[in-house]
Amino acid sequence: MPSVMRWVFAVLHRPLPEPTRPDSLHDQNDWMTMMNDRKERIALLRKRAENKILILDGAMGTMIQKHKLSEEDYRGERFADWKQDLKGNNDLLSLTRPDIIKDIHLQYIAAGADLQGTNTFSATTIAQADYGMESLAYEINYESAKIARAACDEWEAAHPGDVRFVNGAIGPTNRTASISPDVNNPGFRGVNFDQLREAYKEAVNGLLDGGADALLVETIFDTLNAKAALFAIDEVLEERGEDVPVLISGTITDASGRTLSGQTTEAFYNSVRHAKPFSIGLNCALGAAQLRPYVQELSRIAECRVSVYPNAGLPNEFGEYDQSDAEMAALVKEWAETGMVNLLGGCCGTTPPHIKAIADAVANANPRKLPVIEPKMRLSGLEPFNAA
Repeated sequence: MPSVMRWVFAVLHRPLPEPTRPDSLHDQNDWMTMMNDRKERIALLRKRAENKILILDGAMGTMIQKHKLSEEDYRGERFADWKQDLKGNNDLLSLTRPDIIKDIHLQYIAAGADLQGTNTFSATTIAQADYGMESLAYEINYESAKIARAACDEWEAAHPGDVRFVNGAIGPTNRTASISPDVNNPGFRGVNFDQLREAYKEAVNGLLDGGADALLVETIFDTLNAKAALFAIDEVLEERGEDVPVLISGTITDASGRTLSGQTTEAFYNSVRHAKPFSIGLNCALGAAQLRPYVQELSRIAECRVSVYPNAGLPNEFGEYDQSDAEMAALVKEWAETGMVNLLGGCCGTTPPHIKAIADAVANANPRKLPVIEPKMRLSGLEPFNAA
């Protein structure tokens, strides 16, 4: 039976599993404590989402670039003799410069971010193959989640009752399952569904073992890649006996209003709504001004919460982002005031001042009310098809 069909059958017929301790946690008491703590935090996260617009953090890469790190910083002592250049492998900094990553989390927490995205955008075996570091994928996810958890715990210890949450970031990988990388061979694929699924499963287990409260499938340019991630998440949660919020965020690549694999906003939503996500949203590629019509469309059709974290405007001729925190906050404030969003944050070019400005701008706004959507058969290719 094909793997997708096995998944559909399992979802329809699966019994409620018993929690299973992962191999990386050797003490059953530690495992159960983590499970119980996560359940409590998730319940609090869902409750908080009913009463306020949740604030996501800003760009990790932008903040790392400010440190102007050298090749030696990326290598550290552990990888001093690594056979390939490592500069640019930002996720590796969770192992070699955890102090920098933790400080970035603390800056975003202080700015008002409810959810801290882990430093794991490229932490899959597929993406880490560029550096010959496939074997480190689990460890990077695990340690990155631990760093974000430690930052949240440190803040909460100093500010009792002000709980913050770890958002396990799952990037799109650097390969696409829908589009050939070879213009002379359109049928060729650099990766297949099951390869993606296995890579994502390892990443998800690492994030959860490290203390993530939620999972964010983000910067989706190829919906088939995202489906592999969602499939993997479902398998992992079933195996572990856990129920963790899943956030989904796609990328509209240009003014055409489509993802890189060609889907419109509604077609993309139809493709992933089966996952019953905590939120559906958009991030990256465009600034807030350019994203507005697609945010409005999602707000109209989504049964779940709507999230948006745009870039700080469009890049200039040097590839840098010039939009100020005040300009960006003014744009997203209008979304909040018109009831279009439930979660807001920032992507490329955004910094703690951007997040603080956004948090302040929407502090008194109510989150978007979840609409009652008429039941229909909702299908999708590049365009949506909704049948009565």
